[in-house]
Amino acid sequence: MNTIEVKGLSVSYERKRVLTNIHIDIQAGHVYGVIGPNGAGKSTLFKSVLGLIDINAGQINVLGSSIEDVRKRVAYVPQRDEVDWSFPATVMDIIMMGRYPHKGIFQRMNKEDIQIGMDALEDLGIADLKDRQIGQLSGGQQQRVFIARALCQQADIFFLDEPFVGVDIMTEEKIIGLLKKLAGEGKTLLVVHHDLSTIKEYFDKVILLNQRLIAYGDTETTFTQEKIASCYGPQLTILHKTGGLNF
Repeated sequence: MNTIEVKGLSVSYERKRVLTNIHIDIQAGHVYGVIGPNGAGKSTLFKSVLGLIDINAGQINVLGSSIEDVRKRVAYVPQRDEVDWSFPATVMDIIMMGRYPHKGIFQRMNKEDIQIGMDALEDLGIADLKDRQIGQLSGGQQQRVFIARALCQQADIFFLDEPFVGVDIMTEEKIIGLLKKLAGEGKTLLVVHHDLSTIKEYFDKVILLNQRLIAYGDTETTFTQEKIASCYGPQLTILHKTGGLNF
């Protein structure tokens, strides 16, 4: 089943084309790695599907409808630098925001909502931080809070933009384990990721993007040296030298 269908998507910023004629069908039950060099349009792809930016051309269907009709079924973890960390809120305040799509205008959080939030905190190993101000947390802890908020939403589709920035390897492995578990439950997960050495371990499907769609599909057949070279161009030599790419 296709949960997301992107047909002919093109996006420009200040007359500069960022994405050109993108066609992708995303299926449920998989963890997709979205990869490409800096400036490739990965975050722009996410924001286009989420309806957060204007597009120049194309059609996007999410769960067979427009994003506005199904928004509560879609969770988004933005890059850390897009969040105002000075906002006076505790970890629990942030987590509970994930429950808002399930509540009416005047409905208050109940015991079930709080338990869902606590379960999400436990899953990420940060239950002991629930009363801390988010601005007092480390970068990795902040990242885990926003992932926990997404889990708390109990969505069907998850967009995670560079979720492993600032987290240690043990936390990273814990998070990818949770994402694979969600995929096993029929959820759809798309993850912007930069460490090419872990692509085959983390993702069963990949999307290679560099302003245009280079390739997408099963990791085993799509994440090849030829297609990576087409995606990264001159940067590929640097990736080899730094150990970021192994075949």
